[in-house]
Amino acid sequence: MSKDAREWVWEHSSSRGTARLVLLSIADRVPDEQCVAWASIASLMQRTNASRNAVRSALTALAASRELEALEMFVGPQRSTVYRLPRTAAQLAKAAAATRGDTEAIVESPTASDPVPELDGKRLRRHGIWPRDGSGSDPRRQIPTGSESDPSGQNRTPRRVGYRPPEGSETGPQNRSEPKVNRSRYSSSGAAPVTSAVEWQADSDTHAWARQQGHLDRLGEQGLAASDAKWRAHRAGFQPRTAGAWAADWRSWIAREHSPTPSRPNLYALPGQGPSPTGGLTRTEAHIAALRAALDEPNGTE
Repeated sequence: MSKDAREWVWEHSSSRGTARLVLLSIADRVPDEQCVAWASIASLMQRTNASRNAVRSALTALAASRELEALEMFVGPQRSTVYRLPRTAAQLAKAAAATRGDTEAIVESPTASDPVPELDGKRLRRHGIWPRDGSGSDPRRQIPTGSESDPSGQNRTPRRVGYRPPEGSETGPQNRSEPKVNRSRYSSSGAAPVTSAVEWQADSDTHAWARQQGHLDRLGEQGLAASDAKWRAHRAGFQPRTAGAWAADWRSWIAREHSPTPSRPNLYALPGQGPSPTGGLTRTEAHIAALRAALDEPNGTE
């Protein structure tokens, strides 16, 4: 019977776009000549591949054209809405009356004045549709059998279906804790090894970069070594990284280092690695003394 309902939509419906798809989806679920079927918004969205707002707008347009009506006095499985195609039901009843005595009789085209047959509530119950007032059985406990209504109500998959191994059986490594082997201190399986800044060593490419960029000539061997030591002191507390990450960070540090001033004391002592103060001076006093010594040096302008 759903075939006859679909044919009416294809040949006589004035709906367009999403509204036509929605009407075809409902017509596809019609089980008999009463042209009544139930459907949820979610199922119509899935069938038409349209948004919720588009489906709701289509239902409103179809109701305004009187090609579809929502039967508020009935409810389908899982509290779904029940719809009827009244013009389709009128045309099917008209065709059945015309061909009752002569199967080859010509059926006139449908008109708006064709009477819509009354509903038979008892027949609707066969397809899981029940009165909303609660008479009869609870529609939520009914599963339609043999109807062409919503296919989601049929062949439901039981919940929590799965495989559980028998007691004591051996399972895969992913199901139990196993010791990790061949793993370095800072590396994980499938990932690049990481190390600390103190353990990282500049490779030949890094030294070649320092020469090509002129940092070796600018800082000198001692200045480059001092900058390297300063970088390691400042990065000692950082989280381990890959060798490539440390190399990039080291290059950025060396590029920002200033050239040491000739014949002037190094005022940037490394934390915890500078020369020990002499004469019982504190670190602050030693720095002040170094500044005074720098100020007292002759600069050739006297």
